[in-house]
Amino acid sequence: MRSLAVDHLDVRHGQLQAVRDISFSVEPGQTLALVGANGAGKTTLLRAIAGAHLPKAGRVLLDGGDITHVPAHARVARGIALVPEGRRLFGSMTVEENLLLGRTSGRAGNWTVDRVLETFPNLKPRFRARAGTLSGGEQQATAIGRALMSNPDILLLDEVSLGLSPLVVERVYLSLSALITTGVTIILVEQELGRAMSVADKVICMLEGHVVLESAVQALSREAVTDAYFGLRGRDKPHAVIEATP
Repeated sequence: MRSLAVDHLDVRHGQLQAVRDISFSVEPGQTLALVGANGAGKTTLLRAIAGAHLPKAGRVLLDGGDITHVPAHARVARGIALVPEGRRLFGSMTVEENLLLGRTSGRAGNWTVDRVLETFPNLKPRFRARAGTLSGGEQQATAIGRALMSNPDILLLDEVSLGLSPLVVERVYLSLSALITTGVTIILVEQELGRAMSVADKVICMLEGHVVLESAVQALSREAVTDAYFGLRGRDKPHAVIEATP
């Protein structure tokens, strides 16, 4: 089990500063939900953590060690796996072949093809099918399964429910809830507030690249998140932290 932290992280797309001086930490086994409107910087932040986008300033820390300049493939080998927005599967390859790609990290662990199929039973009848022929829910399950095959300590999930029907989202989140019980640390980018809050221990809301709210879920109301989401909270200061009360 490993902890992750970002320290005063700035990330740019050319002249556009997408992530602005963000700091937070995630403890081993914790599930953190990153929420916010389109363009808030959530995906960019996740990509910076995964090593797919080099930050302009700040640090990414794994168990206190600086991995800011460690390349993406080496971060996978250290236990960080990203499920990108849009799934990014190899459409001409089968479900089995896509899953087996996750093994190339060489990390030892308990995740096998059989265990992935137990976690996502909708993949069993589609195991030999090409990924390009799968439904959205099947593709999402395959993408998560591929990441799990690298036996990650920290799983980064970008837009889990994007483009999926409500019924399929329900099935994906049932599997995600089971996954959480295994103890993997998860950072989840999600636009459906109710879904995010149903599985997360902690919520961070981003607005225009800033963290405008950070709270343990049990100390937080949906209304507070909604206000932060639309910029109605924390206008006088960039980072409003709500501490959990006993």
